Amino acid sequence: MKLWSDSWPDGAPIPARYAAGRPDPASTVGFSDDLNPHLAWDGVPEGTKSLVLICHDRDVPTRGEDVNQPDREVPADLPRTDFFHWVLADLPAGLRQIAEGEFSSGFTPRGKSGPQTLHGARHGLNDYTGWFAGNPEMAGQYFGYDGPFPPFNDALIHHYVFTLYALDVERLAVEGAFTGAQAREALRGHVLAEARWTGTYTLNRRLAG
Repeated sequence: MKLWSDSWPDGAPIPARYAAGRPDPASTVGFSDDLNPHLAWDGVPEGTKSLVLICHDRDVPTRGEDVNQPDREVPADLPRTDFFHWVLADLPAGLRQIAEGEFSSGFTPRGKSGPQTLHGARHGLNDYTGWFAGNPEMAGQYFGYDGPFPPFNDALIHHYVFTLYALDVERLAVEGAFTGAQAREALRGHVLAEARWTGTYTLNRRLAG
């Protein structure tokens, strides 16, 4: 199975319009266009009954005390963990592409609606749900796609991995407001094939040049 995108070359920097955050000269960073990228695929194996798409940032700091502090950087050698940006389950097996902006065309405070979405699919929660949980103006359930918004002082360029899974079941065994971790667990034993497309993003002006 092969996955590709017209939005950027595999492994290349992600254009800011696909990010949740972008540089802002007046306030360091601000919200961006938050468009979901175009994605297309082929080579789906025989017997596929549904598709699942997951996007995660593999480079999120495991400690937050240095995050977004203007007087220092988050060390590049700090241990990292995953942050889920998009969890999309139950896509039809016959679907072959997602259009740019089809699922997201702007950042929504308190989160986009879900879980039901286009093509009869379901959105899970992305990890902005936890990130904004303590912010009264932003707290809510963040379903669907919300793109990169790494710390503006991170010394490490973040990597974003879009993974498409072909499954032998029509419905992923998760319910309600499910998370990326729950979706990953439910995939076990049902994956016929998978394919990846990656991109990088940074808001650190020193690294961005």
